[in-house]
Amino acid sequence: MTEHDLLIDHYLPHPHFSLVRNAIVDAPVKETYAAARELDFTDVRGGVVSVAGWLRMLPGRRHNRRHGPPRPPTRLTADDLDAGSPWTLLGDRPSTEFALGVAGRFWRPVIQWRRVEAEDFAAFEEPGYGKLVMAVSTFAYGPHCTLLTVHTRVALTDPESWLKFRRYWRIAFPAISSAHNALVRTMAANARQRTLTAYARTDQA
Repeated sequence: MTEHDLLIDHYLPHPHFSLVRNAIVDAPVKETYAAARELDFTDVRGGVVSVAGWLRMLPGRRHNRRHGPPRPPTRLTADDLDAGSPWTLLGDRPSTEFALGVAGRFWRPVIQWRRVEAEDFAAFEEPGYGKLVMAVSTFAYGPHCTLLTVHTRVALTDPESWLKFRRYWRIAFPAISSAHNALVRTMAANARQRTLTAYARTDQA
């Protein structure tokens, strides 16, 4: 992998399903990247996203009543996901992009997650699974703005899994799209706030 390759193209170059959301953020690249990289995912809210997420968790909640619920996280950043979940931080290029990846049987009522480390992710092809990469990139858009992109790709490891995921994708796509919109919106708002705070500190100095 060279420095000119996008992380998502290295780890999942041939997706079966893909979703991209972009925004022009009126904040510098440095602040926009920091806002995305340090985002607390528990802060991402929106009517459809909240309801869809709650509904998606219902089967797991029924399971938890029998086996005891896990302790809910109070903060969930990319680093938290990498350290304490099946998600792996595949790569991080400061002020440019980072990517998270996970494998699993996403179409099941209770998702069966599978952690795959970065060095094994591109080659992982065990039948019965899907691979998902979510990448966030920030590039300069003129002297004062940033092009922010949240890009998710999914590839399946065998035809049967592809068929199962396609059915799931058709049903879940509105919620998945809404979640991407909420992610971009929250990252952009946080970037603008960071920029305003930085300017205020400069004026006070």
